[in-house]
Amino acid sequence: MDREAREHYSVVIQAKDMAGQVGGLSGSTTVNITLTDVNDNPPRFPQKHYELYVPESAQVGSAVGKIKANDADAGSNADMKYTVINGDGSGIFSISTDEETWEGIISLKKPLNYEKKKSYTLNIEGANTHLDFRFSHLGPFKDVTMLKIIVGDVDEPPIFSMPFYVMEVYENAKIGTVIGTVAAQDPDSVDSLIRYFIDHNTEEDRYFIIDANTGTIKTAKIFDREEIPWYNITVAASALDNPGLLSHVPVDIRILDVNDNPPELAREYDIFVCENANPGQLNQLSLKGKPHQPRQLTEAGGATSTGGSTTTSCDSTSQSCKT
Repeated sequence: MDREAREHYSVVIQAKDMAGQVGGLSGSTTVNITLTDVNDNPPRFPQKHYELYVPESAQVGSAVGKIKANDADAGSNADMKYTVINGDGSGIFSISTDEETWEGIISLKKPLNYEKKKSYTLNIEGANTHLDFRFSHLGPFKDVTMLKIIVGDVDEPPIFSMPFYVMEVYENAKIGTVIGTVAAQDPDSVDSLIRYFIDHNTEEDRYFIIDANTGTIKTAKIFDREEIPWYNITVAASALDNPGLLSHVPVDIRILDVNDNPPELAREYDIFVCENANPGQLNQLSLKGKPHQPRQLTEAGGATSTGGSTTTSCDSTSQSCKT
């Protein structure tokens, strides 16, 4: 008997007495028979080859497709598990089993890049998880299909050659001096033209200009390192054929010092010298007070003069002055 071909039967049973002789009595009843399922059918994929389209922008961990094998058995006898057994995409994709629909859910394990690889192949196995060894001769209770995954191209913004740039220029550089160059490439096409520009969000950004075609950065104003020693600008790049997709990179520019400032005393000082001081003699220094503030100079012998806020005494014997 084959439950998958016919599951229900109805049988009419009749009973007669007197061995069926004339004058005997009889009775009949109907018996409904339902066949119980056993696992005697392996899972089968409807097709031996499948194709699946997945855009390169698909997120890692997301489900990108489904696949399903059919099993003619019922209940737990139809339970199955899906496995990727080999293929060049086995490290990029994984498959899990939905235990409600018994579908194979294909998920992305690693990022896709259309420019590096445009397709992958997976050999997927669907196998029963509950086997009845009485029917093992009908096996194997599994099936294999090939899944080809086509990676779809998605427009991407340009990629800069470095995550950030650091450049230097002397503070006395003339306007138009080349500081450095940034470079970006369209990952979708090596022949795509790139356009560059500076995000002018602050006044500092206006100290620089950039060549839209080459990415060369030049000075646009005169610098003063003593006022601003560093500038931080942001350069954007877009493909000529898709200006809506932008990439940004930070550029830090250090202003190098040149000797353009003479030395200055940190404070003003008054020097008091005794009239009989010897050549080369060290004399007392007194910090100068506020402008126009009176000072008093007192010589040995009691003579004084007004000229500041500090009083200095000169001893003609020791030839020294003290405050």
